[in-house]
Amino acid sequence: MSASDRVFAGSIPQFYDDYMVPLIFAGFAEDLAQRAAALSPAAVLETAAGTGVVTRALAAKLHAGARYVVTDLNQPMLDHAAQRQGQDGRLTWQQADALALPFPDAQFDVVCCQFGAMFFPDRTKGYREAHRVLKPGGHFVFNVWDRIEDNVFANDITTALGEIFPDDPPRFLARVPHGYCDETLIEHDLRAAGFSRINIEKRSETSRAPSPHYVAMAYCQGTPLRNEIEARGADRLQSATEHAAAAIAERHGESEVSAKIQGLVVVATK
Repeated sequence: MSASDRVFAGSIPQFYDDYMVPLIFAGFAEDLAQRAAALSPAAVLETAAGTGVVTRALAAKLHAGARYVVTDLNQPMLDHAAQRQGQDGRLTWQQADALALPFPDAQFDVVCCQFGAMFFPDRTKGYREAHRVLKPGGHFVFNVWDRIEDNVFANDITTALGEIFPDDPPRFLARVPHGYCDETLIEHDLRAAGFSRINIEKRSETSRAPSPHYVAMAYCQGTPLRNEIEARGADRLQSATEHAAAAIAERHGESEVSAKIQGLVVVATK
């Protein structure tokens, strides 16, 4: 994983929230929030919170006395999430690395993380930190994307960018978001971190967008894929986005488009 793979800065947080969240994250966030809230936690920690799509869904489901600590490695993403959330005395916002959590042992009933584990440089270390801050019997609830072939738009975008950068194709989407989908490996990493009860299930949804251009904007300008494109030429972002949009239109049509997305939902118990 390159250093730029974990950089969500500049205009990326706004594009991410405006485009990526409705396109692929909202449904999975609601699912994760429902699973976490069903555990009736008194204290929740969210890691890799991004722009707060899970935070908004879960905060609405927690009881009035709950404590909810929301963290992310990227301060710009966290700032955007806090601004979107509004005032809520149950919530604390704190920049934090999921691999070195600044909290004492056994503090939380639930640790949740939406599509963040793929970005951990050392996943077992990140899982070990989640295990450490959980109370006995606590739950680590998270999701990761399944393989890129089961996430059609991401695969289409990756193929399209390979056409215009044939000598050095941007592979962020295949390498990171869709690069950690081996269920056996995920279970192995969790057991190495101390978890013994682990459930992993596949979840499929349909990703919908008003136009092919919307899809291209989401992926090319609302994720660290943008960093990869701009590294190949600061003036290439717009043309790359347009080429990706044309590829989506050719395969899915010129107006409203839809395609399969698929992830893995994991619940590990301490």
